[in-house]
Formats: sequence, C-alpha cells, structure tokens
Amino acid sequence: MNAEQAVNNFIADVDRKDMDAAMAWVAEDCYDDNVPLGNRRGRAKMREFLWPFFTSAGPVKFEIVRQTAAGNIVMNERIDRFTMKGREIALPVSGVCEVNNDQLTFWRDYFANGMFVQQLNGG
Repeated sequence: MNAEQAVNNFIADVDRKDMDAAMAWVAEDCYDDNVPLGNRRGRAKMREFLWPFFTSAGPVKFEIVRQTAAGNIVMNERIDRFTMKGREIALPVSGVCEVNNDQLTFWRDYFANGMFVQQLNGG
C-alpha cells in the first residue's frame, strides 16, 4: 500500500464516523497539528481531539479537492464538512501527512480559524 492509499483509507473511515477503523491508520506516537488550534502527540490525544466530529448529529465529509503524493508524503486541499453545535460547517483546509508502515506518523492541517468561528456562530 502506498501513502496516498493509507491517507484515503483514513479519510474514508472518518467520513463513515468509524473511530476505531480511522485510528487503526494512525501510529501510536503520531504528531498531529491543527495550526490555529495547537498540536498533540499520540493516537489517544488525536482520538480525543476528533471525538466531537464523530459524535456530532450530522454527517462528516472530508472532501478532497486536490491531492498529491511523493514517497511517504501526502498533501491535500479539502473542504471539511461537519456539524458542530447544531451548525453545518464547511471549512477549507490544506493538509500534509507523512505515512510510515501504512500509518500516519504526522498530520498537519492549516485552516482559517476565524472562518470556523464565524460559521460556528451562525455568521
């Protein structure tokens, strides 16, 4: 399996809200960084951060707009769609992942936190 397939499988499991399947694609010591919100290390911390997406009432969809891969690095442009606090959110995101042994060992997403807050507040 190549890095792009591993990332796509992870995203597909997130879209299905299958936390256990999604976390199987994440290395135990994965470094995860949502640039405006901070970083965390480890599968357990990532699970904790993603939990609100998996427990929201609405669907989750990480729509890949563009994606490229070279070796074990995958970069994508996405629209992350989810429901939080009863609001439908559509957030443009750029992400980069590093995959080793078919697991994400690094995941960094860049997005405009102001846009997220505005949508969350109904603006």
